[in-house]
Amino acid sequence: MTSEPDVPDRGGAPSSRHRAAAVPAREPGPPAHDRPAQDRPAQDPPTHDPSAHDAPSGAPDGGYRTRRPWSARRLPTALVATVVLVAAGAALIDVVLVRAGRPAALWRRRLADELAGRPVDDVWVLAGAAAAVALGVWLIVLALTPGLRHWLPLRSPEPGLRASLDRDGAADLLRDAAMRVPGVGAARVRVRRRRAKARADVHFRDPRQVKDDLTTVLDEERDRMALARPPRIVVRVRRRPR
Repeated sequence: MTSEPDVPDRGGAPSSRHRAAAVPAREPGPPAHDRPAQDRPAQDPPTHDPSAHDAPSGAPDGGYRTRRPWSARRLPTALVATVVLVAAGAALIDVVLVRAGRPAALWRRRLADELAGRPVDDVWVLAGAAAAVALGVWLIVLALTPGLRHWLPLRSPEPGLRASLDRDGAADLLRDAAMRVPGVGAARVRVRRRRAKARADVHFRDPRQVKDDLTTVLDEERDRMALARPPRIVVRVRRRPR
């Protein structure tokens, strides 16, 4: 005689599977903030996102905004040094010859006479003063500006790392992206510091649709370059059938 398996009573205690899934009821008690510290439930430590402070404020995509590299100004420096060296050397040699008993050079006597005889409001005096002021302003501007305007700084993942992209290279990248737009037969792109102008010839499709697609594609390509100061894209299209 075989024993039949025990069938759980529907009105009785739940089975083991149901007991495992049951949530134990909590007995009423004082609030959590009134309990002693040892009786309070342990709380998980707050999660820390390392990427929250890695990205600096104001820099998109976690990159650091870099500046243009500073130009060495070799050509202006060489020109100014050459002019000063020639003028100072000629004056020094003439002074030494005068001290040795020889007469002063003709150019120095002529210059001294002209400066002594011409009034302050003379045209040549005013022209020379204006040229000297313009030269001084030019040298001050060169000393206070970085130069290298043909290079576009890129965003850097590290604060001490610098990278730049040539304007012609950026224009080539944008032009290649423009040529992938359906309907564009020819494209010309010119990149400046603040703005990039794109001109495209449309062979087929509606020029307005081509312009919208071209603007979207060029904006995406510009964002992929990771420029520190992305230029504004200006698109112009014209209908030119084959």
